Amino acid sequence: MFRFFTFYGKFFILLITCSGMSSLAQTGLCENPNDKSNWKSLFDGKTLKGWKQSDFFKPGKSSVKDGSIILEKGSKMTGITYDGKDFPKMNYEVSLEGKRVEGRDFFCTTTFPVGDSFCSFVVGGWGGSVTGLSSIDGIDASENQTGQGIEYKNDQWYKIRIRVTEKRLETWVDKEQVVDLDTSEVKLGIRIECNVSTPFGIASYDTVGALKDIKVRNLDQAEIKEISKKNLKK
Repeated sequence: MFRFFTFYGKFFILLITCSGMSSLAQTGLCENPNDKSNWKSLFDGKTLKGWKQSDFFKPGKSSVKDGSIILEKGSKMTGITYDGKDFPKMNYEVSLEGKRVEGRDFFCTTTFPVGDSFCSFVVGGWGGSVTGLSSIDGIDASENQTGQGIEYKNDQWYKIRIRVTEKRLETWVDKEQVVDLDTSEVKLGIRIECNVSTPFGIASYDTVGALKDIKVRNLDQAEIKEISKKNLKK
């Protein structure tokens, strides 16, 4: 009899625990951002299907090698631009991996939409370390409030994540949050060179860069509500 109640007691506790976790998942508090079901892959690992070469001045070649997109060194910038019409403009998240193969400048600067505007997340610019948004109120990442120096090692992969909501823009390098910006009172923009990267594009500068695992997902309502609370606290 004791064994009977012990077994069913444990079963009841397990049932309650799982039900609680299910409720948390529904609210978005227990959601795994790496859940593959939430993401749309933008790179098949074999071809540049869905992408086009960014129309920079005398760019290097963009190609696929060993499951990665290689951005060869050009006159200045080399990049790829998403060729689809379905890229989200708001309440979404982008993730990719990039590395500097050779050179000393940015290797996976990402240009992305923010509503009807655009912005770029610079990774390793201005000689190799400057990381931040270009531009904020017309000021580059090297001089605005989002800019900081991060050391990037050649031939090492870094995970880049960008999250866009109505009044907040956030970015990460690996697990470190780099930008957490209230955008309600600033003007976002891009440098003129990055116009050819819109609506979504990734570029290198005077550097050989490599890219992989490029993906995007729409945020759910629970996530959007949670992020919006940050703006209410200011």
